[in-house]
Amino acid sequence: MAEKFSLKDHLFNADTIAQLAAEYARVDGFDPARFQAETLAGFADRELMQRLEWIADCAETQLAPDFPTMAQQLRRAMPAKLDPTKTDDDFGQFIHAVPGILAVRHGLEDHRDIALDLIEEATQCFSMEFYIRPFLNRWSDATLQRLKTWATHPNYHVRRLVSEGTRPRLPWAANILLHYKDAIPLLDQLHADPTRYVTRSVANHLNDITKKDADAVLALLQHWKSEKRQDAKELTWMTKHALRSLIKQGHAGAMKILGYHPDAKISVEKFVCSKSVKRGAAADITLSLSATKATPVLIDYVIHFVKANGSTAPKVFKWKQTILQPYAPLDLTKSHRFKADATTFTLHPGRHASSCK
Repeated sequence: MAEKFSLKDHLFNADTIAQLAAEYARVDGFDPARFQAETLAGFADRELMQRLEWIADCAETQLAPDFPTMAQQLRRAMPAKLDPTKTDDDFGQFIHAVPGILAVRHGLEDHRDIALDLIEEATQCFSMEFYIRPFLNRWSDATLQRLKTWATHPNYHVRRLVSEGTRPRLPWAANILLHYKDAIPLLDQLHADPTRYVTRSVANHLNDITKKDADAVLALLQHWKSEKRQDAKELTWMTKHALRSLIKQGHAGAMKILGYHPDAKISVEKFVCSKSVKRGAAADITLSLSATKATPVLIDYVIHFVKANGSTAPKVFKWKQTILQPYAPLDLTKSHRFKADATTFTLHPGRHASSCK
């Protein structure tokens, strides 16, 4: 049986810590061998984010106790900046989160500006989205002013931080006290960015806001469309990505902005799903639709999974985007495998249900 993949061991191991130790060896008086030994010895009982904090603990013992000097040392230890000519998927390595952790620990209260300067530089090596949030909570006005400046920064990683760091529902991150409306002027600036890494963050940010104020997001997207500051194709992609949660819900306003008509006259001629399926096997789904005139459709299917307590919870899956032709039935088939080896959920026996939307 194949060994289960461990993200924490993939990110933090002897090789990556040796790399980090070599970088910190550039700091006068820093003992890389001691750092490696101490860090690796503490990994066994720590999870992913705890390992990050532990790495910072071990580095901190060999850095200056005063933060201004520590910040200079952390700059000296930074790796080369991420490639500024790329436009997407260049996140960096988790081991380079240490400057952000220490900026919060030692700069938040008494050295705000030095800490923000350090975060500005560090995010060009690894995203500082987790570590800007404590500054937004503690110094909202001053940090927002800094983010406003960063929104036009020449490095796209810094621009992305402006959107990603202010997201209302950032995965894994601490809660943020900032009202979602306070970030909208920043998104208005960033939505016309030429890099997908930034525009994806803006779209994800908007998707977060849809859970609080869907109408505000729809109005903003319509406004951006009328301004024409962003390439039309890119804005269309952003709009679909930003509205994905609303689309799964069948939100009428979101459907309309994407060119679908919530009241379109469509006939479901057939919808059949396998009556029984074993763990690891696939259920076959068959659907037939028709319309009397050309009608754009976005077809999803829903499986209502049985939970451990016997209740069910729906999960929406994408199926097909197309245009129904007049009096020409569309026949679709789909096989959905009920994964027995999924790492993010557990299958429970019972009566599941399915539907299309």
